[in-house]
Amino acid sequence: MTIAAGTSPGATEWFQRARVKRQEQLGRLAQLGALVNGISQLVHMLQCERGASNVWLCSRGALYAPECRASRALVDERLAALHPLLNAQFPLPGSTVCERIAHALRSLEGLSALRDAVSKQNVTAPQAMEHYSRMLRHALSIVPQLSESIDDPQIAGRFVALYSLMQGKELAGQERALGAIGFTQGFFDDETRQRLVDRIDGQQACFEVFFSHSSADVQEMFTQSCRPGLETERLRREACTRQPAADNGDTALKWFSLQTARLEHLRTLEEVVIADLMTAVDECRQSETRYAADENDDLLARFPDKTLLPLVRQQAREIEQLSRQLASLRDTLEERKIIDKARSVLMTHQKLSEDQAWTALRKMAMDKNQRMVDIARALLTVKTLWQLTPKE
Repeated sequence: MTIAAGTSPGATEWFQRARVKRQEQLGRLAQLGALVNGISQLVHMLQCERGASNVWLCSRGALYAPECRASRALVDERLAALHPLLNAQFPLPGSTVCERIAHALRSLEGLSALRDAVSKQNVTAPQAMEHYSRMLRHALSIVPQLSESIDDPQIAGRFVALYSLMQGKELAGQERALGAIGFTQGFFDDETRQRLVDRIDGQQACFEVFFSHSSADVQEMFTQSCRPGLETERLRREACTRQPAADNGDTALKWFSLQTARLEHLRTLEEVVIADLMTAVDECRQSETRYAADENDDLLARFPDKTLLPLVRQQAREIEQLSRQLASLRDTLEERKIIDKARSVLMTHQKLSEDQAWTALRKMAMDKNQRMVDIARALLTVKTLWQLTPKE
């Protein structure tokens, strides 16, 4: 086989280009590590503020006022530290990450108004939780996009582990908030219980992925300090199977304390995983320097086809889909309540049976070519003009 003249210099040039690109990629990852850590810190403090706000709202201001003030101050501190990282002049992996950052910042712009509503008790605990969770969802959605161009299986595996841990921790934070609502109020309705079960199951799925891409030392650390203890499991069963006893918020405070301790352990583990990821990036950069002069180095053997990174994006899509499904379910439940309330008004004022009131609402919706919930809202808006006051 005859090799055309000039083939060897061309190959050398492409080897050099590949190494330059890889060094640029690793350098960018090293810079993005600080951004990942900044997002992680902000997320943790937002989770603390969400939990404290829920307890304060459910207790009607009797509990956790100092914790609310402290967590708000720490969130503001983390936000101030994050902005310089977002404004740092280093190349981002793609346009999508810029869009995710924009959505996160826009969502956080509503934090001041949310805090004001919480302070004035103009928002319910579930509503406040939804607002906080939306901010957290946008902040967390930035992380998987930062891994767009990773082609090293060791680094990709660590990134999968980190993102899975962060998502599992957020679900644990939502579990803490939901339990705080139920235990502080002294009851769990069916919807809250189902959401609680969903968060517990979701954690299990995230942590299983985390385990499968973690070292033995990290797995041991998780097992020793981050799994729910016996008392937490007992309170979980109580929340999911029966109503809590009235105890002036003692159980709520116990639940919140146990879950907060677990979240702090998860945060410590998160810091360890981020540090491990950055160490792996530094080692790869050093390795690239050693291999730079070796033209016989087989890159295909060192860096096989990427198989782990799609898992990060798949997880992000699944969590976003779950969030949309939960939001749709909540909207459906709210619409059902409005329709039931309008039906009750018709039954009271028009002396209709339940079936007749339902039929009347449906007919009005069909005649006006509108949704039944819109007809119900209109009916409730004008009910105050009626002579009789409905018995609700």
